[in-house]
Amino acid sequence: MNRVQLKYLAIALSASIFPATVSATNGYFTHGTSVAEKGLAGAGVAYSQDTLAASNNPAGMVWQGARYDIGAAIFGPMRSYSAKGAPSAPAGSPCGPCPFSIGDGDQSIDSENEAFLIPQFGYNWVLDPDRTLGISVYGNGGMNTEYKGGTAILGPHPMTGTNFEAPGTFGDGTAGVDLSQLFVSTTYSAKSGKSTSWGVSAIVAYQRFEAKGLANFGPFSTDPGNLSNNDHDTSTGLGIRLGIQSEVSPGVRIGAAYQPKIDMSEFDDYAGLFADDGDFDIPSTFTVGLTVDVGATGMLFIDYQQINYEDVDAVSNSIDNLDACGMGDVDSCLGGSDGAGFGWEDMQIIKLGYQWKAGEKMTWRVGYSTTDQPIPDDEVVFNILAPGVIEEHFTFGFTRELDAKSAINFAAMYAPNVSVKGPNKFDPAQEIELEMDQYELAFSYIRRL
Repeated sequence: MNRVQLKYLAIALSASIFPATVSATNGYFTHGTSVAEKGLAGAGVAYSQDTLAASNNPAGMVWQGARYDIGAAIFGPMRSYSAKGAPSAPAGSPCGPCPFSIGDGDQSIDSENEAFLIPQFGYNWVLDPDRTLGISVYGNGGMNTEYKGGTAILGPHPMTGTNFEAPGTFGDGTAGVDLSQLFVSTTYSAKSGKSTSWGVSAIVAYQRFEAKGLANFGPFSTDPGNLSNNDHDTSTGLGIRLGIQSEVSPGVRIGAAYQPKIDMSEFDDYAGLFADDGDFDIPSTFTVGLTVDVGATGMLFIDYQQINYEDVDAVSNSIDNLDACGMGDVDSCLGGSDGAGFGWEDMQIIKLGYQWKAGEKMTWRVGYSTTDQPIPDDEVVFNILAPGVIEEHFTFGFTRELDAKSAINFAAMYAPNVSVKGPNKFDPAQEIELEMDQYELAFSYIRRL
């Protein structure tokens, strides 16, 4: 590698070790990582097109040759919540001092933080005609909510018996969470015959998290001092991703990839928020797909992906566990071994894409994905913090060849508004509605070596 190449590698890695909040699209996993795959709504497990392939299927790296890809996306999530219905906050409610009602009457708040820059980088070395070694640096999920203003009713005042109102969504000022994830994958990929390949990625995972405005949940936490407003904490872990690709007949390719759950170190500063003393692992995922040539210039992509959010107690445990906590079951409290969480369910995603060549220099792409969002309607109140309710993505993209060794990629994504309504766990007389829609523009530069 020459000095110029080393310079680009250093710049990309330096940018990537300070992860921005990453696309919270399929829950808090991005709909696609590489810019080519983003243009296909994330499809491509059976046919890879750049050195970010390791994020989807490491088997695809061996077909990329010696090259690097460097790019970034501008991501815009628009999130809000509303609360409808007059607060009741009856005396003697089992919730005690935690927030009973969101707002004194109807309340609607938009989250701050609506634009994020997300870098990515990949580099592939050819060891011999049948083997490559590559590195891919990318973000795979995240969220950043910040709700300023609003009020909460914390229950009857101990002296007057009347409703006690405090500023902030949960009565503790500005509320929100900030989760960023970074993955550095080192990938070995090899051909097995003329049309089959396999690959394995060794993954170093890094997470960064902060929660604000949750102090009034302290009586329902195993560790109130490590529940909220402790600035950012970090977490690390090691994982693997396995994949295969094969052209089973001319123009027909299949692929599959699996990433087991990544065991992460605990967020010690939030041991009183996440179940199991601050444990927040990365759930397992698997993807299978098919790519079929259509005519002389077209390709059809069909992928199925499952994200197993139920692997992670902090994500999947129900807020209803606070009922048992209120009756003395410490394990069910926030931070406990069966601590309350966000109640998310596993996600199953169908991704469809089509690309076609128009002459020697242009490749065009369109895509669509669909899923059911992971938040049950009786879990909405805690998910004000993490409203990952998107269900559809519409995408468009292209590759423009600049010369024999370089090209640029572009992709755009629109995720239409989705809302989820349900009762306020702490005051069933109220209805909470979560809403989100999203936009993204992504660019990358390709250099073949």
